[in-house]
Amino acid sequence: MSSDVDAETEEVSGSGGTGSSDAVPVGVKLGSTRTVIAFPNEDGSGLKTIRTLTCLASYEDPLTGEEKYLYGEEAAREYPDRVQFMLRSGLPEDENRAELTEQFFTSVIESHDIPEDSAVVYAIPTIDNPAGLENLQSVIEDSPIGNALMESYPESLCGSIPAFGDDLEAIEQIFIAVNMGSTNLEASAYRRGEQISPFTTGAVTGNEVDRIIANYVEEETQGRVNIDITTAREYKEEHADFEAFEPFTDIIQQPGGGSHEYTIERSVMDACNEYLDDVVEEFANTFLAQLANDHMKVYQLALDRPVVLTGGMACIPGVVEEFERRVSEELGREIEAVAAERPDLSATIGAQRIAARLVQNS
Repeated sequence: MSSDVDAETEEVSGSGGTGSSDAVPVGVKLGSTRTVIAFPNEDGSGLKTIRTLTCLASYEDPLTGEEKYLYGEEAAREYPDRVQFMLRSGLPEDENRAELTEQFFTSVIESHDIPEDSAVVYAIPTIDNPAGLENLQSVIEDSPIGNALMESYPESLCGSIPAFGDDLEAIEQIFIAVNMGSTNLEASAYRRGEQISPFTTGAVTGNEVDRIIANYVEEETQGRVNIDITTAREYKEEHADFEAFEPFTDIIQQPGGGSHEYTIERSVMDACNEYLDDVVEEFANTFLAQLANDHMKVYQLALDRPVVLTGGMACIPGVVEEFERRVSEELGREIEAVAAERPDLSATIGAQRIAARLVQNS
């Protein structure tokens, strides 16, 4: 059995130093759609991030008969009909998915020479699933990295850290975070690092937006075009824009030869607008009601501060401003929202900063 890993590497600003210890601080987010890992460059000039789809596809080598695996974007692009996203529910649900996730994670680590003598902090979702969380913990802890230290922190807390500045200011704040992820919508209040009234729902998800886009594209083209979920996700990531969406064209090959060019004017933003309306409904009328009932003072203090948006759906241009406007209208009061410059990387970067501080303190 062999494997190939297809991943993007990127340099981002940040100190991420190791202090006096030799352990390298590493941040990890094993996400339902993408896995992101961050650690310092060898020269200390910033952070190196690895970003890849959390998926794999198997195929048989036609010469040797050996089973091989492709990972990441390459797997999704070449085998959309049978690619497996092991963490579609947010966690490895059973032993089989845990084994596949471990194989995927180990291959990514080995392909990018992440140091074994490292201090690893991984961002975990807020999901009431002890068995799945235990499987995820086993995947991380059984990996080749993290020999010096291994800790976990809530994903929405880690994702909020870059939104507050270049250090760990978020740990000392009282605020609300909304994690707009692929698998779940999460909301939590934080009081100096303590998670309060965590809320999660699988009814409002980025993955569901992809499915709706695929359905709407079929409707908009009068049934002439059927796209898969991977293509729908690409449409969302490349074209969704609450500020300045522009219609776009694509081409498909017709059965029997020839091609068909089509234009998408409504499908992507109709799906995204419905998603954001659902986010606001759950946030304003379910989570905030729960928070006010359980912790009135925290509720009052937190709403006077910016609400932090994290997760992949927070990457859509203009979503922060639209969230502000719609929540303010729903609550009848002015609400401010913020997001990190790169919400898709923020949980991993926040986790890496925590790891660096833990190394420094040790």
